[in-house]
Amino acid sequence: MSISGLPGIVQALTEVLLSDSEPLAKFGWPVRVYIEDTDAGGIVFHARYLHYMERARTEWVRSCGVGLRAGMADNISYVVQRLSIHYAAPAKLDDELVVTAEPVAFGRVWMEFRQRVVRVRDRKQLCEADVKVACVALDSGRPIRLPDNMRGLLEQSRPHPETEHGTSQE
Repeated sequence: MSISGLPGIVQALTEVLLSDSEPLAKFGWPVRVYIEDTDAGGIVFHARYLHYMERARTEWVRSCGVGLRAGMADNISYVVQRLSIHYAAPAKLDDELVVTAEPVAFGRVWMEFRQRVVRVRDRKQLCEADVKVACVALDSGRPIRLPDNMRGLLEQSRPHPETEHGTSQE
């Protein structure tokens, strides 16, 4: 992975993700906190974490070789259906972060990700979220079956099919 303008963060990202003590996740996306991300107190505004997580999920899909534009051409889109987030500590201006995207479950029309935001310098987890994403028809907004290529990716990632925290749900 090569990210221009983020010197050192790619190496730090690799070290954080592949830590011998406890691997964080298989996929992470580097983020640097900019002034536009912060509130008047100089800390990251809470809604910005959702932007970071959206980018990480998108980059996970892209890294698996699935193009979102191709899906849109086939009338497929993905929308957040449910989100549960826990904030543990703030990120601040110029912090280098790793945002993970790890599929943990999927059903016929949805997939769920566990996502974490970790500060690189001290490997502190700043927040964690469970994000349920539904597959919908772009023209109608109605739920549709996950495409076969996406189901294949989810199966390779070894989430538990057709279960969500132990219960069957669509």
